[in-house]
Amino acid sequence: MSHAAGSFEVVLKPLPTECAPEGRVLSRMSLDKRFHGDLEGTSSGEMLAVMTATSGSAGYVAMEFVTCALHGRPGTFVFQHSSTMTRGIPVQSVTVVPDSGTDGLAGLTGRMVIIVEGGAHSYEFDYQLG
Repeated sequence: MSHAAGSFEVVLKPLPTECAPEGRVLSRMSLDKRFHGDLEGTSSGEMLAVMTATSGSAGYVAMEFVTCALHGRPGTFVFQHSSTMTRGIPVQSVTVVPDSGTDGLAGLTGRMVIIVEGGAHSYEFDYQLG
């Protein structure tokens, strides 16, 4: 298993939503990221999120299309996000979609952990290349 780490900036922009059940807050957003460190590149995608009436409890799903160089190997791949927060305690799942890697990243598998501290975003990415 290989390891990559670094920082990133993210820009979220609201998008229209089609429907949300009565009393639920559903938001849809575009996401654009710029990665630095062992993974250098950009990504774009969409996210759906739900906030609950309980402070600190929420969930989101997202698909993120990444164009980058990972430890110098250029290519593209897709991250799939599925994360929840229970009263401020996060549980993340950010994984590479199987067989989504191209070019120098063909056969890529792995999981990313997103870290947010003091408003700054960083990542830890454990991966393998097939």
